[in-house]
Amino acid sequence: MSEDLVVPGELPADHRSGYVSLIGKPNTGKSTLLNALLGQKVAIVSDKPQTTRNAIIGILTRPEAQVIFLDTPGLHRPMHKLGEFMVETAKRALRDADLICLVVDVSTPPDAEDQQVIESLWEAGEKDAILVLNKADLVDAQTLAAHAVQYRALASFAEEITVSATRQQNLDRLLQIIIARLPLGPRYYPEDMITDQYERFIAAELVREQVMHRLRQEVPYGVAVAVDRFAERPDGLVHIEATIYVDKDSHKGIIIGRGGSMLKQIGQAARREIEKMLEAKVFLELWVKARPAWRKSEDELRRFGYSLPRE
Repeated sequence: MSEDLVVPGELPADHRSGYVSLIGKPNTGKSTLLNALLGQKVAIVSDKPQTTRNAIIGILTRPEAQVIFLDTPGLHRPMHKLGEFMVETAKRALRDADLICLVVDVSTPPDAEDQQVIESLWEAGEKDAILVLNKADLVDAQTLAAHAVQYRALASFAEEITVSATRQQNLDRLLQIIIARLPLGPRYYPEDMITDQYERFIAAELVREQVMHRLRQEVPYGVAVAVDRFAERPDGLVHIEATIYVDKDSHKGIIIGRGGSMLKQIGQAARREIEKMLEAKVFLELWVKARPAWRKSEDELRRFGYSLPRE
């Protein structure tokens, strides 16, 4: 966390600030919720679990408060080193938070994975937790009420709210609840700062997002993206070269597609998203390479930026 405080001209005496961790099992809509709360895309989304791998910081600054959201990987039982990194990343975000939002999919009843998340909450110690019943638009009122009772029984929550991140329903009320429970404090980041992530990182994530959208089964889970070149030309065009890495040789052909058709689709869609982020024209070149079993290697994880700082 940033230890340097931003000294503004004047802040109200009751100005609030703090870190808010969005936690939950995979695929409950945490990243969609973060983007909706910020009004800007800083985290990639897909319909597949475990899309988020790193803790993504999203910063919302209002006259009365600065809310620093931590979007975390879904808590799950890891099957490899990458999974262990993701789970530890989420648990660290829990420990660092001033406030926790447990985001659940209220269209389904709680299961063993939800119980695992609750256990992690207990491990984090005494912290205020808000139960966020997301995806309310996917279920009728009677079923929603029945599932809400089951989620409510999992733990003691400071507040509870039903929302739809995709339809941006009840998000203003959620923000009011969050801000009211944050401690009094200064701003930690400049008011025009939305995330602490570098543009290179977000560009790589936007490429990976398109892989997640277009490919099925195990292929997208074994993908990592590295930006090899990120340069702005004198004419304002941003030239990006990136490599899509897969953990099996057999997956290279799937990503490239017949005659390069799949790679072309991925590149075109990713380029449009990157242009929105940069507000500039982008020339994007993509390559595909195999790094067998990279998810099981600590050295390879560090190479792709999946390593935790020492405490």
